[in-house]
Amino acid sequence: MADAPAHIRLDKWLWHARFFKTRSLAAKVVSAGHVRVNSARVGKPAHSIGPGDTLTFPQGNRIRVVRLLAVGTRRGPAPEARALYEDLTPEQDGGAGSPSARVGQRPTKKDRRAMRLSRDGWLE
Repeated sequence: MADAPAHIRLDKWLWHARFFKTRSLAAKVVSAGHVRVNSARVGKPAHSIGPGDTLTFPQGNRIRVVRLLAVGTRRGPAPEARALYEDLTPEQDGGAGSPSARVGQRPTKKDRRAMRLSRDGWLE
């Protein structure tokens, strides 16, 4: 069995590491110029990357920063994909829109009625 290659295509690695659901979606993000390799903007999905490179790219509503640890040979399960990189993304504070910002349990139907009645009485 052959050893893992030293370099791999950028779009293929993003797909192997499970940052994007499909390889074509990863290629679109790279082609749009949204990915940086070692602080340099990359516009070609075929850009060659290897261990030690640092990638910066958007994912959802946050910017991800990862350092490549390994190239990988396949798109395996999540624990195998997690071993391909080191996450350098700075932690974000949980704002008001964050799901973790909720304190306590969800209000019951009775609680919601009481809140609605207290608001309606306040407006009159």
